This record gives sequence, C-alpha cells and structure tokens, in this order.
Amino acid sequence: MRLCAWYLYGEKHRGYALNPVANFHLQNGSMLWRINWMADTSPRGIAASCGMMVNYRYFLEDTAGNSAAYLGTKHIKASEQVLSLVAQFQQNSKL
Repeated sequence: MRLCAWYLYGEKHRGYALNPVANFHLQNGSMLWRINWMADTSPRGIAASCGMMVNYRYFLEDTAGNSAAYLGTKHIKASEQVLSLVAQFQQNSKL
C-alpha cells in the first residue's frame, strides 16, 4: 500500500504523475482519494496491480483549482489516507 501510494504520488515523468491513469484524472481536477487493498482479485487485476485499485474523487467546486495547480505547479492533491501512506513509505524507504 505504501509503495503504491508513492508510485502514484511521488514517481514523476517531467514533473507529472508517472501513471497515465493518475495523470488523466489529476489533469481533470480530481484528487487522489483512496487506495484499496485486494479490490480486484481477478487474474488480470492481480497481474496488473497486485489486486489494488485507486479511487479518484472529483469535488466539483475544486476541480478547476486542482487542475490548474496540477498543470501549473505539478502539485497533486491527495487525501490524508494517501499522504499518510506516502509519509510511511518515505520514512521506511532506502530509495
């Protein structure tokens, strides 16, 4: 879960999210809302993402600001759950 949070929040390509699905949703003004453990246990889900799924949440009053912040300053808006997992990863990582 921590590694997944870091991958989605911290790994970048030219300053933007490395994951193309994350990049799509973040450009459209969503926030990285929740990471769900073993949410997709199909063979494809296990092979593609170790069974994890991610929720992106759109708060309509925030989408324009979130999109502008992401495109302008490359800031990813994320929930406390995701930010907590990122912080745990950073504390324990040797990267």
